[in-house]
Amino acid sequence: MLSKIDKELAFVQSALNLRARRQEVLAANIANSDTPNYKARDLDFTAALKNAMGAAGGALKLARTESGHIEASGGVVAGNLKYRSSVQPSLDGNTVDMDVERAHFTENSLHYQFLLDRAASQFKTLGMAISGQ
Repeated sequence: MLSKIDKELAFVQSALNLRARRQEVLAANIANSDTPNYKARDLDFTAALKNAMGAAGGALKLARTESGHIEASGGVVAGNLKYRSSVQPSLDGNTVDMDVERAHFTENSLHYQFLLDRAASQFKTLGMAISGQ
């Protein structure tokens, strides 16, 4: 029984961490909308979550790109950030489309809030089970 609870909580934790990371990436795109030659990036949430829940056994691990990097426990995986193709490239080489970024930012915020509500509901259910209700 505890294993099932642990897996569910690990899933929610991993999804929240990835949603938070994606929010940071989208916010960076918005902040750099006027920076010449800035290339808009995004996180493939589905692939990153499958990777985090599959091979890693539910725990997110930091990517080690150099042999000298210290192994870390926990943290948010950066996932494979990918450059977004430009809908309408600007003259200064910037590929940020504010309408696209705002839409992705809002969508990601809604998913993040859903995960928070799901976690709160799980803890409420656990509390009720512990108190015998």
